Amino acid sequence: MQHESKKIPGMRNDAVNIFYGGLQAVEPGAAVKNYCRLEDDHLIIGDWIYDLGKYNNLYVIGAGKAAAPMAATLEQILGKRITSGIINVKYKHLADLERIKLIEAGHPLPDNNGQRGAGEILNLAQNAENGDLVICLISGGGSALLPLPFPGLSLQDKQDTIKVLLACSATIHEINTIRKHTSMLKGGRLTEAAYPAAIVSLILSDVVGDDLDVIASGPTVPDSSTFVQCMEILNKYDIVNTLPESVVAHIQAGAEGEVPETPKQGDPAFKKARNLIIGNNMDAVMAAKQKAERLGYIVLVLSSMIEGETRHVAYVHGAIAREIIKTGNPLAPPACILSGGETTVTLKGTGLGGRNQEFALAAAIDIDGSEDIVVLSGGTDGTDGPTDAAGALSDTTTMERAAAMGLNPHHFLANNDAYHFFQKLGDLFVTGPTNTNVMDLRIILVK
Repeated sequence: MQHESKKIPGMRNDAVNIFYGGLQAVEPGAAVKNYCRLEDDHLIIGDWIYDLGKYNNLYVIGAGKAAAPMAATLEQILGKRITSGIINVKYKHLADLERIKLIEAGHPLPDNNGQRGAGEILNLAQNAENGDLVICLISGGGSALLPLPFPGLSLQDKQDTIKVLLACSATIHEINTIRKHTSMLKGGRLTEAAYPAAIVSLILSDVVGDDLDVIASGPTVPDSSTFVQCMEILNKYDIVNTLPESVVAHIQAGAEGEVPETPKQGDPAFKKARNLIIGNNMDAVMAAKQKAERLGYIVLVLSSMIEGETRHVAYVHGAIAREIIKTGNPLAPPACILSGGETTVTLKGTGLGGRNQEFALAAAIDIDGSEDIVVLSGGTDGTDGPTDAAGALSDTTTMERAAAMGLNPHHFLANNDAYHFFQKLGDLFVTGPTNTNVMDLRIILVK
């Protein structure tokens, strides 16, 4: 029987504070202000200067979980200079807007609202002319929130396709490759629609490595993926017979050159297009590092680009924490291990959860028997899987507390049911909508 640690409650509180410290660095409004300002009639975005006196109209479009606060800040900067605009956001991810229309829509599965809004965004882009400026706001969730199926495909086809891809543990890069080739907006087609208007995109990255053609499925950048690669993905996961027949037929036709490819590097549509990342996972990780150091921890940042099976990643983090206790390597306590990125869960059970909750559960099993380790894994968007939690907290008392309640952690993990495990323990990490999204933040504290 383990002795109840006097350190754990304070460490859990520290972990939460470190998470919110990281979150503050990627607050969408602050990110926009960091890169955008108005001087007289000149809009300065990063290193670019736009003389607004030379543009007939200024339109704002976009999609993502962070699009609302990004748009609100842009309205503060530009005011009546904005002609009109339309953005798609996840339900309840809102802001007060005056000149930009806001449409709430489904995420992670697209819905009719998203399709309607995406259609309006496409129409606005197509109506933009030479001499107009289009500002596009893109953030995590943008792929699901811009669901405009290619002619011949239905929204249901797209919904069913995403369900299959999520269930087979396809990577976000693979999922977005399919999305781009079944969409009228993704894979550079939004810029193609807006041409010859000038377009500049402000982007909050939720993708490992910040690949522009993957974030929100790259609606404003050249697409490096192909229909042939789509077929390779279908074959890799053996899902040709699982996906809607119309989707498979469309992809096969594209691979055979019967459907136009997405626009590539060198396409004229990109001559007047610019893209700027204004926030990413490393921004959150480094801000969390600063917060942890202020709280007295020695910090090791592992990586902001961690991918792979969630429970395996959890075991590696747990092993590092145990090594710190045993040998003082790679750093001595009080230690804070930070990592970011986006892992995947292979669904084999019928439970409820998300990758962050599963990480916390797998880590709890791994660190059982040690002392004074706390784990927090959370999604910076406030959502983990199809749940109301951002993630979960676990520590070296979790297994003992679970046993006292008659809970078998191994059973919950095997059933992919981390949500109900942590719900019973009162250890879900619930933030509510954060209106941002730069993937996940994992915090391991050791004393």
